[in-house]
Amino acid sequence: MMEDEARTNQNSGRRRTASSSRDHGLNSSSALQDHEHGSTAGKHDAQKAPSHQTLEHTGVQAKVFTTSPITGTTPPLSTAAPSVAPLPVTVPAALPFVAPSDLLRPQASRAQSSWGTAAGTGADAVARDSVDRPMTPLDREQINGLRAIRAFLKVRTSYDVLPLSYRLIVFDTSLLVKKSLNILTQCAIVSAPLWDSKTSTFAGLLTTSDYINVVQYYWQNPDSLQQIDQFRLNGLREIERAIGVTPIETVSIHPLQPLYDACRRMLESRARRIPLIDTDDETQREMVVSVITQYRILKFISVNVKETQNLRKPLRDIKVGTYTNLATATMDTPVMDCIHMLVKKSISSVPILDPKDGTVLNVFESVDVISLIKGGDYENNLNLTVGKALDKRSDDFPGIYTCTLNDRLDTIFDTIRKSRVHRLVIIDEQNQLKGLLSLSDILDYTLNSPLGDGND
Repeated sequence: MMEDEARTNQNSGRRRTASSSRDHGLNSSSALQDHEHGSTAGKHDAQKAPSHQTLEHTGVQAKVFTTSPITGTTPPLSTAAPSVAPLPVTVPAALPFVAPSDLLRPQASRAQSSWGTAAGTGADAVARDSVDRPMTPLDREQINGLRAIRAFLKVRTSYDVLPLSYRLIVFDTSLLVKKSLNILTQCAIVSAPLWDSKTSTFAGLLTTSDYINVVQYYWQNPDSLQQIDQFRLNGLREIERAIGVTPIETVSIHPLQPLYDACRRMLESRARRIPLIDTDDETQREMVVSVITQYRILKFISVNVKETQNLRKPLRDIKVGTYTNLATATMDTPVMDCIHMLVKKSISSVPILDPKDGTVLNVFESVDVISLIKGGDYENNLNLTVGKALDKRSDDFPGIYTCTLNDRLDTIFDTIRKSRVHRLVIIDEQNQLKGLLSLSDILDYTLNSPLGDGND
């Protein structure tokens, strides 16, 4: 049961097939919630009904919408049948890859710079490339695909992304940090909107970054563990000021604004999710409608924009992703070193490599911090090695997704459509690390690549 400070209500929606939806002809994402690594089971291929019929709003501390669950799958990054291959090196906490079929394709020269790195921004690289050579049919396909996606995002609203029925949990700012962590764990989510009941206003979004801040505060003040257990969510500001980090995310958007604007706002704020905030017509008070993530948006695109099939240029050519100054660790690295990397570089994951041959074994993610501190055993769990920390993951962890520089966005969008993917590790034929491709990178390229701007 959830604590008094977090009240929950349930609203079950009818299940609707694609053929029965007549509002927009769209297929919306069907996860119970949009938080990373949420537990799901069953299937829900529903389309969203008109927005004014799908949601109920109250200014309460916690509200839950539920629907029939779905079953997540983990197909490989290819058009072939899904398969999971074991890692070549057997080590503690090493997980299976979803191996791409592209490993068998001929390799061209290695791409050294990422979209927007010191070696030149992706825009500059593409602009120079377009001057050096004539437009090819592949370029025109890529342009048409990007333009179709942008046009789609401009005519659809953030409300359109929401499924027919879903679950939303909102925390009151007076809730204890310790209790909020227990609720997140029980509900298998990693973030929640905050609500100030005194002012009846939206107070920001609680994410794994805020719990990492608590970990850092404890690491700097080991004698204050008793005090940490008494911290409330409205006291996180004090922790942020004490360790000098970025405050809680407060960026939001109205649900009826274009989805394109929501994507822009997320990219500008470097947020991976954005709350939808509406206003009650009678009371003129704010209402938290839902939270949409980059994953949900990209899945919405992959389901409804067939022109994603035109994005056939390989990653090495479009220069999207991060390839330089990558933070890495080994299974023997202290877990606090990984946490410091996450904070220092403002990243959400650290690849774990085999020190002998540099092959990728696993990835330490920011959400792994929650499993370390959920029991309140800061002293022991934060002194673990990365390998021991990864052993604390749940058994249903899907593993890590990989791709090569020869993979294309059309197959990546297809993988996003089928599976809950949050990043892809770019490797070569020997499973050695070449780079990282995040959902932010994909969204940034989709909206900002100069290939989709101007005239042909």
